[in-house]
Amino acid sequence: MDFNDSEVADLLGRLSNAKSPSGFEDETIDVVRDFCGGWARVETNTVRDALITPRGFTGEKPVLMLDAHGDEVGGMVRSIRSNGTMTFVELGRFSPNVLAGQDVLVRNTLGEWVHGVIGVRPPHFMSPAERASGEPQLILDVGATSKEEAVGAFNMGMGEPFVPATRFEYDEATDVAVGKAFDCRAGVAAELLALRELAGRDGLPFDVVASVSSMEEVGERGVLAAARHFDPMVAFMFEGCPADDTFTIPDDVQTALRHGPMFRYFDCCMITNPRYQRIVLRCAAEAGLACQTSVREGGGTDGGPVHMLDVPCVVAGVPSRYVHSGTAMCTLYDIKMTAEVAVAVAGRMTPDDVRAF
Repeated sequence: MDFNDSEVADLLGRLSNAKSPSGFEDETIDVVRDFCGGWARVETNTVRDALITPRGFTGEKPVLMLDAHGDEVGGMVRSIRSNGTMTFVELGRFSPNVLAGQDVLVRNTLGEWVHGVIGVRPPHFMSPAERASGEPQLILDVGATSKEEAVGAFNMGMGEPFVPATRFEYDEATDVAVGKAFDCRAGVAAELLALRELAGRDGLPFDVVASVSSMEEVGERGVLAAARHFDPMVAFMFEGCPADDTFTIPDDVQTALRHGPMFRYFDCCMITNPRYQRIVLRCAAEAGLACQTSVREGGGTDGGPVHMLDVPCVVAGVPSRYVHSGTAMCTLYDIKMTAEVAVAVAGRMTPDDVRAF
């Protein structure tokens, strides 16, 4: 595959900057719809999945469904206090203490995004017990001084979402991208690149479709609706998975930057079908493509609910440092390699292979 790095960086940047916490995936869908213009149809459902059907879909072959989730960890306004600050709940799960002092964008009732901050009590005002606990009380603050001002001037409202205000940057010299929501927008980028390549190929043994599914961060909810829509024979999942090459001793590293996609044998929601995993690793090796494998002790993916529908799944994770925080890092190399592995598998695997799983 011949990638245009400027296009890949632009796609990843637009996806990263999209403000789409769980349940509010509209901006991600807009980017997906724009990218697929001219070669695929993009539909949506009530849970905000983007359902992508390339124009070459025949309806006569078994279906291979690609999937990546379009949401990100974020938060939602729970209440507005008399002093103008707000309490909130997390949509998904941020790493401990990440939110303290984080600048965020809060959607107001007019649909506008207002710059705010996750406020934390300064150390000057902390009691010894608060300092010792390491769990500071957090509030959401857009600068209002009363509930009336928060509602009347800032148009804040219960149930409105927020996301980190991090902006995407890419350094061409080092191939390092920095931004928010690489879990799973790095996976979405790889998925879209792979799907476009496959949509232009004739003679594939499968009809290849894709979902950019919703609400993964709150329990892999949207992908079930996508799987029911497409009724696939087999699925290939993409993720922006947490890299472990910065806090792990070298002998135990299983997900490192610049080593290609990571394929997990096990996580909290799925034991990967070993026969499918072997075919994927064999296809990658035959194509001369880099990949790595892991056994995960934590985390889950969209493969969890889908494999329980008797649809075999593998998960290709784009290594991303510091996911579930305000800022993450990944490389275009790993995104491109992930797309290439998916294309190799879709071109080599057959329906008979899947029947033998």
